[in-house]
Amino acid sequence: MMGHAGMAATAVRYLRAAGTAAPAPTTAGPATPGTPGTASRAPLRAVREDERAPVDRSEFRRVLGHFASGVTIITAPADAPVPGDAADPAPGDAAGPAPAGFACQSFASLSLDPPLVAFMVARTSTTWPRIARAGVFCVNILGAGQGALCRGFAVSGADKFAGVRHVPAPVSGSPRLADVPAWIDCAVQAVHTGGDHLVVVGRVDALGTDEAAAAAGPLLFHRGAFGEFREVRD
Repeated sequence: MMGHAGMAATAVRYLRAAGTAAPAPTTAGPATPGTPGTASRAPLRAVREDERAPVDRSEFRRVLGHFASGVTIITAPADAPVPGDAADPAPGDAAGPAPAGFACQSFASLSLDPPLVAFMVARTSTTWPRIARAGVFCVNILGAGQGALCRGFAVSGADKFAGVRHVPAPVSGSPRLADVPAWIDCAVQAVHTGGDHLVVVGRVDALGTDEAAAAAGPLLFHRGAFGEFREVRD
């Protein structure tokens, strides 16, 4: 079976073929013929003008915002820095590279046998290439009262893990955030294009819950605002 490094290499090669810039995996095996080098990066590409549907973007967001969803934070372990990459620490930064993470609303279970999950990420994301390079990730499902934690991971360029307690997930070593109701430890299985986003499929290697945290209920997102679940009995 292909290892995590091989999965990362496959994911990054796929992104390059699709026109999305992503640094090469630091632990990947031999290069595949035709794979671009790491000296220069192609510009990030979303969709061409002739691919756009005649739907107003703001109206699209407004209508789709009526679909309530849960909220997650996708994390990946720190990797060796690549010169010029966002994970490359500043000169003299003894702390080294930090783990990767971003807030993700677009997450779903995909398959029971084999156990697969999926999340969607913008092709312009600066965090995704680091997850692809790691080849693994952990889905942290947020609970009620963790809106501030979600906002912290939605900000680009900040130290998202500052003051955030976490431990390594058992298989991937990705950050498993403290006090989340549930977590899912995964390896990258496949990456598919979907317009200006990527659909990332993960193979589940381990998962678990924190029943005390789960008792408070989930964090929900609806029409641009956070909310909480309330059971309705007939």
